[in-house]
Amino acid sequence: MSTAAPALNAGAVLADLLPAASATRARVRDAALVVGGAALTGVAAQIAVPIPGSPVPVTGQTFAALLVGASLGAGRGLLSLALYAIAGVAGMPWFAGGASGAGGATFGYVLGMLLAATAVGALARRGGDRGVLRTAATMAAGNALIYAIGVPFLALSTGMPLGKAVAVGMVPFLLGDALKIALAMGALPAAWKLAGRRG
Repeated sequence: MSTAAPALNAGAVLADLLPAASATRARVRDAALVVGGAALTGVAAQIAVPIPGSPVPVTGQTFAALLVGASLGAGRGLLSLALYAIAGVAGMPWFAGGASGAGGATFGYVLGMLLAATAVGALARRGGDRGVLRTAATMAAGNALIYAIGVPFLALSTGMPLGKAVAVGMVPFLLGDALKIALAMGALPAAWKLAGRRG
């Protein structure tokens, strides 16, 4: 590995490693990444498994949103998840299970993903996706932000007590979150190692 690689990658996220020969091409690249991140989140949301007794299904949506944030950085991650949310509110059937609109009990999780993608992207720019333990902490923080918005929204929209919203809107998903974090712990640092070898 060359001694120039760490300097090149300092403060970068994975998307920054994609070449762009000019400012115009960089804008086109960034726009494509934003649209691609929104599409990835929408496709991952269709992997939905209902949980008995909970209005919230297990989906690949949150994992995709966190990966988008880590890979694209705070600004592009926020734009990508904002595009996902706006298109879904406007009628694109790509929320969990093919839903759309802002009135559902689970829409708070979508709002939480906006915040989480931004925070995870900011942490990734500070190296939060380059080591196994740092990646675990970054992804755990992103998940916590999703729940911090999603669970109270679930309670308010359904009229259930906050404790019950935690029991049906967070607790059943913690094991799945741990598995998603484990996947990220392997994938993101490995991607940086591969990028370092190529650099």
